[in-house]
Amino acid sequence: MIDSILNYLNNGGAITFFVLGLLSIYLVLTIWIFSYKYMSLTALVNNEKKSLESLINRGMGINPLSSLSRCVSPEGTTSKEILGACEISLIREASTGISWLSIVSSTSPFVGLFGTVVGILESFSKFSTQSKVSFSVIAPAISEALVATAAGIFVAIFAYTFHQLITRKIYEFDTYLKAQTKILVAKG
Repeated sequence: MIDSILNYLNNGGAITFFVLGLLSIYLVLTIWIFSYKYMSLTALVNNEKKSLESLINRGMGINPLSSLSRCVSPEGTTSKEILGACEISLIREASTGISWLSIVSSTSPFVGLFGTVVGILESFSKFSTQSKVSFSVIAPAISEALVATAAGIFVAIFAYTFHQLITRKIYEFDTYLKAQTKILVAKG
């Protein structure tokens, strides 16, 4: 396995290294964004869940740990419009940065495909100097070129999955915010 990777890198050109380097950056960026956003959103969701429970069960005011607490007046009253605007602002803040996950998931297969096409073109240019080329010569060259597409799809799978998980967390956060807003408006 390691010999295959080293052979691939040894035979690869500048485009191969560029494509694999870019896909490596994409993967690191994807993992970093996911880790950071998932942990921060989990904390936000937990705070909003506790705040909603205290509003429902204890009949108390908004929990100071809630993100909505900065939008509620000290007397505990706030208009529906102010709470709605605050909710929109909080969702915008929570969703900052996740567009990168969708960008990576949609572009990485194309980056990999670009590497494959260039690899195949390089292989064909090498074959043009030979009078007879057999399948046993073409197959390894083509399979090496397909590694870039596989790498692009690999990165895209993680980016898309992480994007969906983060989007779900934002939905949970929004649901708790909406529920608290409705209770606060009803309490007047």
